[in-house]
Amino acid sequence: MWADEAALDAAGRRLDEWESSLAERAERAKTLSARMWELTGTAHNADRTVNVTVDSAGLLIDLRLDERTRQQSAAHTARQILDTTRAARTDLLRQVRAVTVESLGDDASARAIIDSYRDRLAGDQGPSDADR
Repeated sequence: MWADEAALDAAGRRLDEWESSLAERAERAKTLSARMWELTGTAHNADRTVNVTVDSAGLLIDLRLDERTRQQSAAHTARQILDTTRAARTDLLRQVRAVTVESLGDDASARAIIDSYRDRLAGDQGPSDADR
């Protein structure tokens, strides 16, 4: 009977450790979610005539155009805005990666979160530079 009690105690300790681990992981995920909600990505083009900021979902929240953009075609300015928005999303993805790995480590869960963000942010653009 001693072996059964010892096995039962060991199983109880493992369950307690597992429960504690899950609670800790849930708290880290909650903290990660709050931190990611606050992230923004920013970028500017080479001549700094276009500055873009995107929110944590990759949506444009700020666009600043220098007066010099008046001296170029609207089509050129539009391309610069799109390119700079993509760069801001890449900046956001870099931050998402850093915060996620810092919070969860470099495990399958962290990679799944990062991959999900990459897929959502990349939507209409080519391969991301965030992995470089």
